[in-house]
Amino acid sequence: MKVLIVLTSHDQLGNTGRKTGFWLEELAAPYYAFKEAGAEITLASPKGGNPPLDPKSNEPMFQTELTRRFEADAAATAQLAGTIRLDSVSQADYDTVFYPGGHGPLWDLAEDPHSIALIESFIAANKPVALVCHAPGVLRHVKTPAGRPLVEGKKVTGFTNTEEEAVGLTNVVPFLVEDELIAKGGIYSKGEDWSSYVVSDGLLITGQNPTSSAETAALLIGQFTR
Repeated sequence: MKVLIVLTSHDQLGNTGRKTGFWLEELAAPYYAFKEAGAEITLASPKGGNPPLDPKSNEPMFQTELTRRFEADAAATAQLAGTIRLDSVSQADYDTVFYPGGHGPLWDLAEDPHSIALIESFIAANKPVALVCHAPGVLRHVKTPAGRPLVEGKKVTGFTNTEEEAVGLTNVVPFLVEDELIAKGGIYSKGEDWSSYVVSDGLLITGQNPTSSAETAALLIGQFTR
């Protein structure tokens, strides 16, 4: 199994003057799930190179056994420092794609034509796509081969309005993931705030929040081991 993981290159948290990026747990938990499943992993981002880490995701209260393992893993951190540019990626080279969240993707990947085309090409090739936390917002402009919104009529989840409110960023983010998925016709559902909740519908797998990362990856791996 060849897995592409697409990370954000955006590091500014709106006009707050604070930094953002990808959320470490949402990379680390799937990374090791894929490794343990024997997958070959490639990391990509719009700008290539070392993608910005949301500094909050590395604060002690958000660290996990797997984030600490990743930080201490020289091979993993070297791979992260050298992500390939998204515009150089071909869907044909991979079996699936996984998008970690963090707030960064709402600004760049959600509007990135290469990301949009990439997801569309995976779906058209009958390959599964998984996104967690804020990353389901990246689907906002993605269309089916018939030209309809990809999430229309599909069961989906993603970071909830109440979770966004809890972190105080409702009026900072360019859009709310929950609202956007519903606006695009998605059949949105959610679990308890901050609990693991994952939804699968055909080729599309979405997870609600950082805690959902491992389960989202496990569900994706399950598509190849049935």
